[in-house]
Amino acid sequence: MRIGLSTTMIQRGHTGIGQYLFALLRAIAALPVRHQFNLFVLEEDLPLFQFLQPAMNVIPVAETWRKPAQNIFWHQSVLPKLARNLRLDVLHVPSYRRLIWSSPCATVATIHDLAPFRLPKKYDWKRMLYGKRIVPFLARRQNKIIAISKTTAADIRSYFQVDPQRLHVIYNGVNHERFNPGDISESRTRVQEKHGIKELFFLYVARLEHPGKNHVRLIAAFNQFKQASRTNHKLVLAGSDWHGAEIIHAMIRQSPWTKDIIHLGFVQDQDLASFYRAAEAFVFPSLVEGFGMPVIEAMACGCPVICSSDGALGEVAGDAALGLRDAKDVDELALRLASVARDARLRNQLRASGLRRAEEFDWKTTAEATLDVYRQAYMKAGSLMMPRVLAGTKQPI
Repeated sequence: MRIGLSTTMIQRGHTGIGQYLFALLRAIAALPVRHQFNLFVLEEDLPLFQFLQPAMNVIPVAETWRKPAQNIFWHQSVLPKLARNLRLDVLHVPSYRRLIWSSPCATVATIHDLAPFRLPKKYDWKRMLYGKRIVPFLARRQNKIIAISKTTAADIRSYFQVDPQRLHVIYNGVNHERFNPGDISESRTRVQEKHGIKELFFLYVARLEHPGKNHVRLIAAFNQFKQASRTNHKLVLAGSDWHGAEIIHAMIRQSPWTKDIIHLGFVQDQDLASFYRAAEAFVFPSLVEGFGMPVIEAMACGCPVICSSDGALGEVAGDAALGLRDAKDVDELALRLASVARDARLRNQLRASGLRRAEEFDWKTTAEATLDVYRQAYMKAGSLMMPRVLAGTKQPI
């Protein structure tokens, strides 16, 4: 098959969609299959995809199409023409706001979550209007939709009224070569030398987005924990600023323990595993997630995890995390921080259960299942031709 995949929504790789695409494509490239991939990549993002060349054909997209409104227009007007010119068999768009109305080939979408439907005012009114009024029609026009959890699939059925036969639940994976228990002492030394953090710390990896990622309540819970325990623990927040970040920064400044709250910004891939290993615990109190990749990454590194016990987080973490019955309950969150900080036996139990849980997720499995959805979409569109190879294109993988 000749497969096209849009990557123009990854926000320079600083988002969950970006991490999803990098991991998925790396896993696909390692499979013994022969399909030709054409990746549509914004010009300034081209270096991020060098690791896939020459196995996959990377097609530059002008930077003028980066802004959200222009990017949506590009998907509706330019991308279908490119698909026709390249004679694609399948076109994969991994973002529900970029789904296309008309395509000359089979279409596959990945929908990661429908958080705006669950969180009022998550985005500005224009994005909310587009998501709630236009996207449902676009979703129903896709040949196949990949949901990254059963929770997301249920939301798609509920909010978009998509035919269940078009829906496929394919869990995200985890890169076990990169995320593994490793050497805790070495990781703590690296974190101390590079970031100056020598005390025990709680870690939260998520973009600074308010209210969805729930940073404000976590900071309030950390304040309670510090007041009660008088320990030297730090709270380390790793993630880029996003919508509402100014509210989170204000909360940090107002904290009596502001010096113990460290915002690192976006953490590079090569450092992330060290932070997971070095942390006393990983805490993920996000209000709505479609999967929650950092939870499984932390577990794979042997880090005790505290996270919400409902929705996709409860589905993915299972009983391997210390669950939060209500992520909006600051008192409960503070108690969970205290429990993990004072109880070494509990930490060891969470490490062991997390490692077992993480073994159930692997990007190779995700890649194989995704290729199977491409095949089904191709056949669904009525094209049973053998894969074509055009002269002058790069060799298919």
